[in-house]
Amino acid sequence: MQTPSPLPCRAGCAACCIAPSIHQPFFAMPRGKPAGVRCTHLDAQQRCRLFNDPWRPACCSGLQPALEMCGDSAGDALHYLMHLELLTTPGDHS
Repeated sequence: MQTPSPLPCRAGCAACCIAPSIHQPFFAMPRGKPAGVRCTHLDAQQRCRLFNDPWRPACCSGLQPALEMCGDSAGDALHYLMHLELLTTPGDHS
């Protein structure tokens, strides 16, 4: 069972469902998800339709909101997570 984060998700943000890549196949996304691409499981209100569902990838359920990651806005969160994605992608980062 997952421990609730002390920082709640920001309504309508979805940066954590857009910025990171997911390299493993998962429900309805057999090739995973490229970085910067909106997950197909986001609804019109930017909420995950797989939240609390066993089909949700472990990498998603393990990601918890934190002030450092989420910042003051959805834009801050997207920028932070895209930068983190770039830093953790194999290749030349110079």
